[in-house]
Amino acid sequence: MEPLKPASLTLRKTPPISTREFAELRRFIYDLVGIDIPERRKYLLENRLGPRILQLGLRNYSEYLMMLHHGPDKNTELKYFFTKITTNETSFFRDTKQLDVFETHVLKNVLQECEAAGNKSLHIWSAGCSSGEEPYTLGIMLHEILRMSIIGWKIQITANDLSPDMIAKAQAGLYGEYALRTTPKDVVDRYFIKETQGYKIHPKVQKLVSLGLINLNDKLAVKRVPKSHIIFCRNVIIYFDDAVKQKLISNFYDNLLPGGYLVLGHSETIHKLSRVFQPLIKPGGIVYRKST
Repeated sequence: MEPLKPASLTLRKTPPISTREFAELRRFIYDLVGIDIPERRKYLLENRLGPRILQLGLRNYSEYLMMLHHGPDKNTELKYFFTKITTNETSFFRDTKQLDVFETHVLKNVLQECEAAGNKSLHIWSAGCSSGEEPYTLGIMLHEILRMSIIGWKIQITANDLSPDMIAKAQAGLYGEYALRTTPKDVVDRYFIKETQGYKIHPKVQKLVSLGLINLNDKLAVKRVPKSHIIFCRNVIIYFDDAVKQKLISNFYDNLLPGGYLVLGHSETIHKLSRVFQPLIKPGGIVYRKST
């Protein structure tokens, strides 16, 4: 990709997006990844894609859409495009009340059930992991619960996101203080290494996490994810309409092992979309369980 041009050299203003262009881009995004961008958020596409159109020397959004469809570097450009159309606001130990419910009523129970069955293997899928704070949080929680006995476990946390930039940041595992704003200091001291540029996640946590790109609207890609005891998909399905949500929930159900758990964002619910999960309602959060 071309380097960004200095602001002083950019004489053109970012072009406005027409009603037709917005409708075409909206349909393109929906068909590709299932994200539905409402009319009231049209300005987001202008703000996020306008500078890129100038940078590429294009005249309007129609030319940009043509590039995404047929350009010689369309696959490379799509990676940039995915980064710009997704929102990645997150932190370590985000929503501590929900995590407390998860640890007490889900994670510890799953670990006990696996151990009782003589199978010390655990797979968790973080679907929509952004820059890695969520899967690494889960890795820290597992270390805190199991302590030294974690050595006897086979644990994999599969962490996927649509944005290549977010996956690259997660792979680097280096974070600023803002990402740690909801993390207890003693946890920071135990599981992060202070470096000049920030805080590096400890290798013993990082090795539990397997990172990769995924389009959750791609059923074949979802099918390649290993069967899971637990799926985390927090603050992701809010970007989809009911038809795509139902498809995702069905795919999650198929991925989960019998008795597995689905954890959504604290403000997200599936009770109007699916009856195949049993809600576990606790003060501080709701999780959903697949029937055994």
